Parts: sequence; structure tokens; C-alpha cells
Amino acid sequence: MKVVSLFAAMALAFATAAGAATPDPAQTQAYIHKAWDTLTRSLDDCSALHDPKMDARPVLYLPAGFPAPAAMADIRQRCKIDVHTLPRRIEKLGDLMPSALPAEGLLYLPRPYVVPGGQFNEMYGWDSYFIQLGLLADGRVELARDMTDNMLFEVEHYGGVLNANRTYYLTRSQPPFLSRMIGDVLAAPGAFKGEAERHAWLVHAYPLAVANYRIWTRPEHRAGDTGLARYFDLGAGPVPEMHGSAYYRGVIDWVLAHPKDDPGYLVKAAEHPDAAETARLKSTSCDIEASHVCAGAWSQGHRLSADYYLGDRAMRESGFDTNFHFGPYGGTTHHYAGVGLNSLLYRYERDLHDFALQLGKVAEARQWADAAARRKVAMDKYLWQPERGMFMDYDFTTSKASTPPYVTTYWPLWAGLASKAQAAALEKHLAVFERKGGLSMDDLGSGAQWDEPFGWAPTNWLAISGLDAYGFHDDARRLARKFTATVDTGFAHDGTIREKYNMALGNAEVKITAGYTTNVIGFGWTNAVYLKLHQLLQAAPKPAAAH
Repeated sequence: MKVVSLFAAMALAFATAAGAATPDPAQTQAYIHKAWDTLTRSLDDCSALHDPKMDARPVLYLPAGFPAPAAMADIRQRCKIDVHTLPRRIEKLGDLMPSALPAEGLLYLPRPYVVPGGQFNEMYGWDSYFIQLGLLADGRVELARDMTDNMLFEVEHYGGVLNANRTYYLTRSQPPFLSRMIGDVLAAPGAFKGEAERHAWLVHAYPLAVANYRIWTRPEHRAGDTGLARYFDLGAGPVPEMHGSAYYRGVIDWVLAHPKDDPGYLVKAAEHPDAAETARLKSTSCDIEASHVCAGAWSQGHRLSADYYLGDRAMRESGFDTNFHFGPYGGTTHHYAGVGLNSLLYRYERDLHDFALQLGKVAEARQWADAAARRKVAMDKYLWQPERGMFMDYDFTTSKASTPPYVTTYWPLWAGLASKAQAAALEKHLAVFERKGGLSMDDLGSGAQWDEPFGWAPTNWLAISGLDAYGFHDDARRLARKFTATVDTGFAHDGTIREKYNMALGNAEVKITAGYTTNVIGFGWTNAVYLKLHQLLQAAPKPAAAH
């Protein structure tokens, strides 16, 4: 593949330049500056249409009623792709199920975009926020605005910001950062020719931002009667992007080996059920006639429950795939009002308040401020655990807070919703997560990639920038130095930047024993956060904002 060969060439060149494997921030930054172009996709590039996760002829889908771009005939012939139009207009996620389409494919976006890297050859929901931060930090303002315009296009034509622009993601979103992307573009020097263009763009963006927000207040996304939100995919059964059944068989085998840790994932069933059992499995597990992955998801006399599959899908919407924090293999994610998600929605509501004021919509601004205030009250009631001094995820099905802490406990600092007393308590617990290389996800050590000892650029950035905003400048800079040093160490070793790192070792030595085992090269959000952390280290500390 062209993408792989480009990264291989870049890695070889920079690894050679690294010489004696001495970490050098200048070398890391030089790689990042070039990587934006390597990771940028548009319809002019045939490689953008290929899905490394699938072995099939590329298919491109246009929105229903959307006129085909003038270049489409040339693209169809030159790239050897099939071009289809979606059968109907999508008003909201779940209106069109992937199974209703003749083939899986890429969903058209009008502007260029940056992909994470590796097999992730499409524009992802929450990745794009962090990537945009990096583009703005690197002076790539036009491309940063393109990213946000594509997100707005998704809301307008595909029902919301998607997990990514593939048809198999039409049933779920990802952590909601759209309002921040809009806000950052509005604040970026050079993003608009003048105030009139800026205002017109906000007039267009605001109602779409509101429409995307409504995803999280739908009944399916409500966390019981808490007034908070949860992650939830509108599909059922195994996810359609899964190649085969090995992952799900691994879940069954793990649960059978750890029966005391089974939240109720297993259903006794035959490997080759008769017609009556097949019919029952549609409601108790999944539809083996509709999904070959479902049919093969059997081991040692068991299949996975329908509720597990709902949790598995919700985990993927959360972006934390795979983790053991929300149950083994994340299979109870949909049972939780999460600290991370609700922190993002609080910030989203505050952003909508600010946008409404800019547009002179005073009454709407007041409504958004009230919504944010209600969410803060609910988070203080259900998620803040004063005896532990941390925000904890809340299982609304059992009315219990999660036991192990998770690094998302610091996201309320980024969102600006924590009180000064809460912030001070959180700062005292940094040792729970802080390691040689930065902030680890937790102290669980499950072997899954979103658990100890692994750390990721987005979770480190949200925590570090939040600490800095609350006046904990020494902590923020210490952690920023640790994480950037980890990236530099990994880059000096092999000339690559990865999606995740080993926080305990402070390098890219990642060995996963549960779930996905690769450590993808690229990597969009790591590149971006590295640049943002260097900006933070070079800037004078700002006074803590009032909270």
C-alpha cells in the first residue's frame, strides 16, 4: 500500500538520522511537520478510498439527493471504484442501518482531511479534534477548518459526527468534540477573510452543532434517570467492521477462565443451532443468519449475550476499545454514566451558550447555560466521590460508582466544571496515574490497551491542559515533559510515532494481552498533542481561571 510505503520510507529516513538513538525533539518535530501531508486524504488520491480493514473493491457513497461532484466520473475510472448514492436522507443516527446497503464503503466528504494512520484510513470523530489542535499549532489553518467543515457535513448528511466516515459506522458517534472544533476555528487567526465570513460560518455551524448535541439527549443515550448521558450504539450484535470471530471467541474464553469476573456475558448455546435455537438467539445473543461473525462467535458451548454486544458497541463509541474499566472487554460500557462523556457535554453546552450569544440568541444562550448547570449538579451528585477525592463513573443499573479510578477523572478540569476544592483533591491523586512516561489510564493492569500501563496522547492532553488551566502549572509541565520525552524516546528508537505508549517504561514497548495487539504508526493525535505540549512548555504560565 502507498500509505504503508510512505511511512516506512519516512521511518527509515528519520531512524537513520537519529544515528545513535539519542532522543532529539527537533527530529521528532521534523517528522511531524512532514507527516501531515502523508496523512492527508482527499478524493484526488485513490489511496483515500481504500479500506485496509476490508478486502473488497472500494465503494464510495454520496448522500441522498447530493449532486455528484464534477470529478466523480474521472475518480470512478481512475481509482477503479464503485460509486453509489445512499437510498434515503439520514436525519439522525440509526435511520439507515449498514446492513441495508449493498456493500460497505466510504462516505463522501467534500474537503481534505487528516487520518490517524495505518489501518485507520478515514476521518475519525474524536481523533479529528486532537489532529485539528496540532494543525493549528503547526500553522495549517486551512486544513484545520477543512476538518471541521467535514464534521459539519457529516451532521447535515449522515445524522451526526460519526465514529468515522465508513458506512459500517452509521449507527454510532464518538466522544463529542465538535463544539470545541468550531470554537478553535473561530478563534484561529487567518481562518476567515473577515468578520462577515466568520459570522456567516457560525450561522451555518451553530444549528448543526445543536443537531449533533441532540444525539446525546436521545432516550438511547440517557443514563437512566440520572440526567446524565451514556455511550450507546444503535446497532445490535457484532460490529460489522470486524473481520472474523476470533476477537469475540477470545472474550468467551477469557470469561470462562475467569468465572468470578463474568458480568453475565455468556449464553449456553450450540455451535450449530437448529432452527428453534437460531430464532431464540436473535434476542438472547445475535442473529447467526445475518452475520457470519455472529455465527462464528462460539466457544466451549457458549455464545455472548445480546447485552454484551450492546456494551461492546458502546465501548467502541467511547473510543476506549478495548478496556477492562467498564467491565471485562468493556462489555458493560452502556451501563455507565461516564465522567469523560459528561465532561465533554458540559463543555459542549458552555460552547453552545457562547455561540448563541455571538449570534444574538440571548434566550437560547440562557437555556444552554441552564443545561450546563444541571449537568454539573448531576455530576456532583452521581460522579463526584468526596471520600475518594475523585470523579468516578457511575453504573446506573446497580446505582454504584466504579471501583477502580480512571484517568478521565481529570477531564472535568479540561471542561472547567470542577470546583477549586475538587481540583485540589484531584491534584493530590496524580500518583495513582503518574508513571515514568506520563499518565497511565488506570492502575488496573488488565493487559488491554486502554488500561495500565498504557497511556495515550488525548488522555494526557486533556488532563495536562486541565491541570494547567486550574493553576497547577508545575504538575502540568512535569507531565508534559514526561510524555514528550516518551515520544522522543520511541522516535529515536525506530523513527516512528505511535498511537499509544508504555507509561511505566517511558517508551513505545507495548505488549497487549487482551483485545487489539497492534501499536499503529502515524499517528495523528500523538503528533498533535506532542506539538501542543511543546507549546505549553514554551509558554509562560497563565493565571488560573475562575471556577
